[in-house]
Amino acid sequence: MIKINLLPFRAARIKEKIKLHVFIYIGCSLILILAMTWFYFDYSTKLKDLRKKQDKLEKELASYKDITDKIKELEKNKAEVKVKLEKINELEKVKTGPVKLLDDIGMSVPKDKLWLTALKENKGTLVLEGTAMDNETVADFMNRLKGTESVKSVELVRTKQKEIKELNLNLKDFALSCKTYAFKEQPPPKAKKKKGRR
Repeated sequence: MIKINLLPFRAARIKEKIKLHVFIYIGCSLILILAMTWFYFDYSTKLKDLRKKQDKLEKELASYKDITDKIKELEKNKAEVKVKLEKINELEKVKTGPVKLLDDIGMSVPKDKLWLTALKENKGTLVLEGTAMDNETVADFMNRLKGTESVKSVELVRTKQKEIKELNLNLKDFALSCKTYAFKEQPPPKAKKKKGRR
């Protein structure tokens, strides 16, 4: 019987498998290292580009800083000028308003049909008292006042029959309450909170 020693053959196969495994391990490691190196260089170049863009944008933003500061200053000046113009307009209204109001009232009076006997003004509320030929004349006067720039609203407070026996005339005494250009609505008073008893 012939005996064949297979140990060297098995050892050679094991060595070949080990070499193959080492070769695969080294190859995979090299591929992994190469991939990591490529990704590192790719991301580092992208990062450099982004930093360059950031630096460029920061420089551009810094160049606009003077312009934005000037714009802010101009907006501030614009707001101040607007406030001053509003004050000037208010002062002009205060200066010319009463004259214009009296002119509007005078132009609204129906001639030879209505006579004013009293005129009182306080904080934009105007009270007019007078005598008219009839109720239609009073209504006409109220409509004319409403059509002026100086008067915002007109309300009839009262009318009263007045007889002049010597002339055989029946006239109407009246009183009107008007809101003028100078009237400002007062804000409602704040309600005080009641403290609860403990």
